[in-house]
Amino acid sequence: MAGAHRRTAPAPASPVGAAVRDRWFDVLRACALVRVVAYHTFAWPWLGYVFPAMGVMFALAGSLMARSLERPALRVVRGRLRRLLVPVWAFALILGPAMPAHGWRPGWDALYWVLPVGDPPGNAWGEQAWAVLWYLRTYLWFVLLSPMLLRIFRLAPLPVLALSLVPVVLLETVTGVPDGRPGAALSDLSVFLFCWLLGFAHRDGVLDRSRTPGAVAVALPLMAAGAWWALRHPADGSADLDDVPLAQALWSAGFVLLLLRLRPRLDALARHPPADRAVRVVNARAVTVYLWHEVALMASVPLIDLLWRVEFLERSGALDSLWVQFALAWVLIGAAVLCFGWVEDVAARRRARLLP
Repeated sequence: MAGAHRRTAPAPASPVGAAVRDRWFDVLRACALVRVVAYHTFAWPWLGYVFPAMGVMFALAGSLMARSLERPALRVVRGRLRRLLVPVWAFALILGPAMPAHGWRPGWDALYWVLPVGDPPGNAWGEQAWAVLWYLRTYLWFVLLSPMLLRIFRLAPLPVLALSLVPVVLLETVTGVPDGRPGAALSDLSVFLFCWLLGFAHRDGVLDRSRTPGAVAVALPLMAAGAWWALRHPADGSADLDDVPLAQALWSAGFVLLLLRLRPRLDALARHPPADRAVRVVNARAVTVYLWHEVALMASVPLIDLLWRVEFLERSGALDSLWVQFALAWVLIGAAVLCFGWVEDVAARRRARLLP
């Protein structure tokens, strides 16, 4: 990769047009959300290797954050927090009363539902629904840290990018991860720090100045190291990247580097209006899709139980397939988008709409 240069302002736009780049970003984010729902439906460990969705989402968010920080930092951070917290609060207003009805007794730590700098609490009944909030907690911390991180990154982009893997290596091989909420937050930040900074590198043109063979020469060893670590240090016998943080960090780093450097043109998508529209809707309602997808999967179970009462469906045996749950979950996610997606408009101070 090309040598680093001190930067005081973002690089000019690359030869690839902004609209094309935005479409590529939109496709990546949509694919990441579909992959998340698929993983939580089928629990296939290999999905993380085929498409490390969380690393992709953090990288895209990092690039957009770097672009936003061309404006005053305080205003940007305040706006990002509003866009994140208002949908979380709406989610809490629904899930919050349901958990006490199933035996949960909230304590002082329920304040993490107001400002999720740590994992919000809940009970076992609602755990599948609220466990996904780790991503939003990590995103919140990256937003808060980004003004400082971007300044540090621009001092020496490539050295800082390389050094960003040191924290996860130390936590996983030397010091160990501290217990409790601080340890969980620190671990997730360390795992995805490289991906977030890759977003900065994408926005500032650092990746555009690198040669493709150089990027590949960096990415492939990172991915190989991640796969090797996962195989040598499986969690409960599984090499699932979600259970092996250092492997997740290394594989995601390499994979996302390739995705952001090898940026294809997607003009053909515009010639397929239904697909283009679906991608745009999923992106405009990305927080809603992510927040409510586990609730949709939970709700799909009793609905499938009801479908067993339909004689021809029972005889067909189709209801035994997890693909039915996956399809039904997307129907319910669509319902959630219609019911709660407008909250994202309110959070962004736009006119509320059922569909963007």
